[in-house]
Amino acid sequence: MRPNIRKIMVSTSGGDAPGLNAVIRALVKRAILGYGWEVVGSTAAYNGVMADPMDLIPLDMERVSGLLIQGGTILGTTNRGGPFEFPVQGTDGQWTTEDRSEDLIKRIRSLEVDAVVSIGGEGSQAISQKLFEKGLPIVGVPKTIDNDLSATDMTFGFQTAVETATEAVDKLHTTAASHNRVMILEVMGRDAGWIALASGIAGGADVILIPEIPYDIAKVVERVTTRQRGGIKFSIVVVAEGAYPKEGVPFAQESNIVGRRQPILGGVGRWLVKQIQEATGHETRVTVLGHLQRGGVPCPPDRILATQFGVAAADLVAQGKFGHMVALQNQNIVGVPLTEAIRQYKYVNLDHHLVHTARGLGVCLGD
Repeated sequence: MRPNIRKIMVSTSGGDAPGLNAVIRALVKRAILGYGWEVVGSTAAYNGVMADPMDLIPLDMERVSGLLIQGGTILGTTNRGGPFEFPVQGTDGQWTTEDRSEDLIKRIRSLEVDAVVSIGGEGSQAISQKLFEKGLPIVGVPKTIDNDLSATDMTFGFQTAVETATEAVDKLHTTAASHNRVMILEVMGRDAGWIALASGIAGGADVILIPEIPYDIAKVVERVTTRQRGGIKFSIVVVAEGAYPKEGVPFAQESNIVGRRQPILGGVGRWLVKQIQEATGHETRVTVLGHLQRGGVPCPPDRILATQFGVAAADLVAQGKFGHMVALQNQNIVGVPLTEAIRQYKYVNLDHHLVHTARGLGVCLGD
């Protein structure tokens, strides 16, 4: 029996990604044109619902017009806390966290919202599953530029991030060749090397370092010096922010932001500059691409995938398939249980065809 849906709510949480607005647009259009539902958006993940007074955005056809090509998210987002670890300030001025999930569900029900669509990554969908277990009708949409959710072949935002990183590699080639330098590009990806691997191959990098393959700095130095001896005086290194040396750990610092558990990665590029320059005497520079990978207009493949996900999310709600997340599998848009979506992190498999391609090209992977 299909549920009686009149009103749904959508939220975006975690890091932003190109295509978030495209999902919102598609979800709203499908909800209104296909099912006649009312749609509201909670600002800054669930913070809008938790605010007093609540901060909600009515989403109609006029409000989502033009969103397909707009970067960011009109709802705003946050990667701090969540309903199970909601940041609260005590009377002494100190910040702590507390479980506000029951309050959140009560507030959502008071709005006469029949279902929630949560657009977010692994952490956000873990929250979705816990809310579903508490009785909230919820559907997930996978979002991350890191492409690290195992239940879906691709996440929207990834292709745009790869394009941005590849364009940076292309530009570093010309300045590296002009100055006979080693140029290092540090890209995002957290614990997965998908962005580094894809952009490194697309940009023709000589060295690609990813978290899944702890690297031997001697191997990196050897590749640079071999190119020098062969008359090629420059080299391009693409390194994922989570990459780390053998018998070492990722370069990271603990976050001092209440409600944020994940450490802040970054710094491996600067360390490589020092190591390569000291070992080779070759002038070495680093570019940290950072949040440029998250911003800007989504590329056409991300617009298409985001649109497919938005329509499919509305359809899952209509079918009453709560506790599920939309996913791309074998070129088909399907619904998978949230438990399956968050069960396993999607690392780069060392037998993956992109790894095989990189090795076939003679790219140094640090091992």
